[in-house]
Amino acid sequence: MDISWFMRCLNEYLARLANKEDECKGRFWEGRYKSQALLDEAALLTCMAYVDLNPIRAKIAATLETSEHTSIKERIESYDSANGKKQKAHLKPLKAQGQNPEQAIPYPLSSYFELVDWSGRIIRKGKRGRITDDVSPILERLGIAPNEWLLTMRWHNRFHRAVGKLASLKAYAESTGKCWVHGMSVSSALYPA
Repeated sequence: MDISWFMRCLNEYLARLANKEDECKGRFWEGRYKSQALLDEAALLTCMAYVDLNPIRAKIAATLETSEHTSIKERIESYDSANGKKQKAHLKPLKAQGQNPEQAIPYPLSSYFELVDWSGRIIRKGKRGRITDDVSPILERLGIAPNEWLLTMRWHNRFHRAVGKLASLKAYAESTGKCWVHGMSVSSALYPA
């Protein structure tokens, strides 16, 4: 299949739908809007970060957690939930320990959080907004101790059957009929909040 032909057909279909909905005429991808091929995971990650930072750059949101309609907000919410590190099913997951690498973007979720947070703190010419210096770093806001995070990344046996915040591990232990699971003290140190 010719990718140019496919994109032309896709763009035409989307243009017709959008024009019908907006009761207007014209091309859908005009001016600054265009479609581009993302050739590898690095390109995908770059595009994801760019889109996830749009509300920050436009001064619509002050933090990633308050950036409505972004995948990073959904990823943060699911990371912060009682489900531990489970990622949303409708988003392509970022790499997690024990996950099939063929089914995930090959970068750790926490690294993506840090990358977008760091990028959002940089002042870009022509952009109105950024994450200000008075906002604490993303790992701190998510309650992850950086030193413990590094230890966990170096030694994979800190957790065994389950990984998560202490409340999640306790719930997991209870659901499996156990009093405790390996990694509770590590979890308390890694996720102090």
